[in-house]
Amino acid sequence: MTADTQPDGGKAIVELLRRNGVDRVFTVPGESFLPVLDALHDAPDIALVVCRQEGGASMMAEAYAKTTGRPGVCFVTRGPGSANALAGLHVAAQDSTPLLVFVGQVPRGFQQREAWQEVDVGALFGSVAKWSTDIQDAARLPEYLSRAFSTARSGRQGPVVLGLPEDLLFERLDTIELGPAPINQGYPSPSAMAQLSQMLNEAQRPLAIFGGSGWNADCRAQLQAFAEAHALPVATAFRRQDRFDNSHPHYAGDAGLGMNPELAKLIGEADLLLAVGTRLGDITTRHYELVDVPKARQRLIHIHPDPQEPGRVRVPDLAICAAVGNFAEAAAELQAGQIPAERETWLTRARDTREAWQRPTQLPGPVQLGEIVAWLGQRLPPEAVITNGAGNYTLWVHRFYPFRGLGSQLAPTSGSMGYGLPAAIAAKLADPSRPAVCFAGDGCFQMTCQELATAMQYGANVIIIVINNGSYGSIRMHQDKHYPGRRYGTDLVNPDMVALAQAYGAGAARVERTEQFADVFEQAITADRPFLIELVMDPSILRP
Repeated sequence: MTADTQPDGGKAIVELLRRNGVDRVFTVPGESFLPVLDALHDAPDIALVVCRQEGGASMMAEAYAKTTGRPGVCFVTRGPGSANALAGLHVAAQDSTPLLVFVGQVPRGFQQREAWQEVDVGALFGSVAKWSTDIQDAARLPEYLSRAFSTARSGRQGPVVLGLPEDLLFERLDTIELGPAPINQGYPSPSAMAQLSQMLNEAQRPLAIFGGSGWNADCRAQLQAFAEAHALPVATAFRRQDRFDNSHPHYAGDAGLGMNPELAKLIGEADLLLAVGTRLGDITTRHYELVDVPKARQRLIHIHPDPQEPGRVRVPDLAICAAVGNFAEAAAELQAGQIPAERETWLTRARDTREAWQRPTQLPGPVQLGEIVAWLGQRLPPEAVITNGAGNYTLWVHRFYPFRGLGSQLAPTSGSMGYGLPAAIAAKLADPSRPAVCFAGDGCFQMTCQELATAMQYGANVIIIVINNGSYGSIRMHQDKHYPGRRYGTDLVNPDMVALAQAYGAGAARVERTEQFADVFEQAITADRPFLIELVMDPSILRP
């Protein structure tokens, strides 16, 4: 084989991405991985999205993975570039999202000398990534990339970081023989499913909590049918509301920030909790108060793809290591027993509790955010994608918007500010036919507002709703609670949001009264460009 027919490291990486189903790559370019960029130039089947900051790029890649069900891929340069990308990696870690981040590194002969922009990939990303390492041999690129895809997608999904020394990418290697990397998933055993069936039939007040990653339309439909057959009320874990149709009569509400107090009572009074896919983290359990540690007062069945998760925080009565899809297939085969009368009453209580909680509240001021969010729930189709970052404004979105379709919610369980806009752009690029609406606070929006330029460049016509109250609202709320009358460091001096959006070439309008919103939104959803709607809110209104 001649050198002309042997791929260099850059071409080999792109070919391995192709063989693993990658169709889009997000990046902020760096000279440290120019051979990869050159190879992508000749790969029309892999779209390149050039972002404005590495945090935005890694968040877009993470959201793209959630939207498509395939691993997200991001290339960043060393030093400051990789440090910026850490924001999206942390989202992927806590959200269990398959993500591959490639870091252009200093040449191998320069490593461990603190060369210009050198970074220790293992040390920087080791506590966040499932696996992080520098590749030292071009001939092993197929091995490393296969392991990276398998690691990111198997068990509890998550991020992987590979360092690419600059000189390695110019080296030649043999023809690549590998196909797609394997995905390793657990299946529930027949004995475990028999025990689950017995425990469920014995329960008077069971409650399911759906969450985690790895969902698809088939398993969602199977688990919905399972809940119906067993008269099972279903709550969703924090920012996993699209795991169950929020308009379904079995839906009990979301166990997240600002949780319905009546839902908290249901969780506490349940005699059986069926946790599917979720870790039952601190937000979903209201700082571990609703499901005790290390032993829950409710009987607990914990289904999770990571064998180390059930029993890590609390000891379940039954632990099942299985991917959500594999558990759903097994659950669909279970025969429901005689439904106790108390369970029907329990189910009705859960439904009534949720319906009452979803009615918009009235607050002082001319802009009623609850009414606006509820109106959007009626105006938008079930497949519309709603994104957000972090801040008190999200309490309105989670409470009053009915998430109906799978993939309709992109929100970081890590609580990362700035996530909403990159996520909306990724969703719109993945499927331009789906409306993508980003909610962001004024502080949250300004974390990644430069990605409006990315939206413009690639025709991602997202709608951004900025709730502007001139403050870091969630921090102010906690400050008022712990240090009343001593507000400090939470005020914001903001730019003109409408003028800022227009400077990027986007459409924009300001809404100062609730009745203005519908007309402005119709302008936004029919616009041929991204569109920003600024909602001017009273800074004293900090929660629904």
